[in-house]
Amino acid sequence: MKVNTVGKRFFEIERAYLAGFLDADGAIMATIERHVEKRFGFRVRITLQITQQNRKILDWFVENLRLGYVQKNRTTFDWLIRDQKIIKDLLVVLIPYLKVKRKQAEIAVRILDKKILKFNDLLKVARLADSLSRLNVRSKNRRKNFVSMIQKNLSSND
Repeated sequence: MKVNTVGKRFFEIERAYLAGFLDADGAIMATIERHVEKRFGFRVRITLQITQQNRKILDWFVENLRLGYVQKNRTTFDWLIRDQKIIKDLLVVLIPYLKVKRKQAEIAVRILDKKILKFNDLLKVARLADSLSRLNVRSKNRRKNFVSMIQKNLSSND
């Protein structure tokens, strides 16, 4: 059995603390992007983000958890993780502590677990990304329909 390095180096209190921030001020986002090197021309990306006005706590996450980076916005700071393996490992250890974003985390893990071997696999992942997007409150007005985006691209290139 392979040991999860993210879970191994986090104490339970750190998992609960981080899960609380993710539940309150975080986002688990899925995007489907065009990618010329991928077999079907698209790739799925999961991003974890926690936003704060005070950078200090986000810097603590980077320094102590050794994950992600902090980016400044106009009035806030974001702690971002984009490494897909780290996100999956992190979500797996955080799911038991999440209350508000547990369903989003579970969907994100399903997306990250899915191998895209056939075009149908890509559509399944796009449907999961769409369902994750529907659960994110702030994306309601700017949501993309990834399934239709992929299908439209496929039909225009055939």
